Amino acid sequence: MELGIAGKVALVTASSRGLGLGTAKALAGEGCKVAINGRDAETLAAAAAQVPGALALADDVTDPDAPARLVAATLERFGALDILVANAGGPPQGRALDLDDDALRAAIEANLLTSIRLIRASVPAMRAAGWGRIVCIASNAVKQPIPDLAASNTARTGLWGWAKTAAADLIEDGITLNLLLPGLHATDRVRALGRTARLGDPADFGAVAAFLCSAQAGFVSGTALQVDGAATLGLL
Repeated sequence: MELGIAGKVALVTASSRGLGLGTAKALAGEGCKVAINGRDAETLAAAAAQVPGALALADDVTDPDAPARLVAATLERFGALDILVANAGGPPQGRALDLDDDALRAAIEANLLTSIRLIRASVPAMRAAGWGRIVCIASNAVKQPIPDLAASNTARTGLWGWAKTAAADLIEDGITLNLLLPGLHATDRVRALGRTARLGDPADFGAVAAFLCSAQAGFVSGTALQVDGAATLGLL
């Protein structure tokens, strides 16, 4: 399917590896101009070599000032920002009653406020263009909490509540906002957690993300879509 986004400008954060890189590669494959981001310059350079024409932006996306810097750099290089894929690494393992305030604050900073800051920084350019696609990479924990990832459960479910309401504020401007909820994929994060179940392919995940950024997905907004190989057992 031709997704109708050739020539569009995309910013994909935390995209030097894993699901972010899979998404950046999928968007580049559709003809998008892509800005990628990561904290480690060496890892980011290796990722940029896999994304044709990528603008590599080394920065810690969880720094409160980084979202504005990343958006500004993308606009300076490409003159537009049509697509945002907001991603950040997940917090450490921990069960709910074992988490102290600092652990919860760190998770909320990284996996709730970082995405909100990225969206706030990106929306003005999208509104000016009358078109935009925003995808937040979260976790299937939004639908089915993972017992030993309580910090992630908390922050990402909070993001879903915020995004669900923000989507209604953006749709009249031609901007969609959705969450993608990955299950277990073959990424460094999943390996570090010691998960050994059947794993998805980050390239396949990227293709799903690219569809949500497509011209055809203009009436798909305010959704939280699982990409988890049927791992989520609930009906909603």
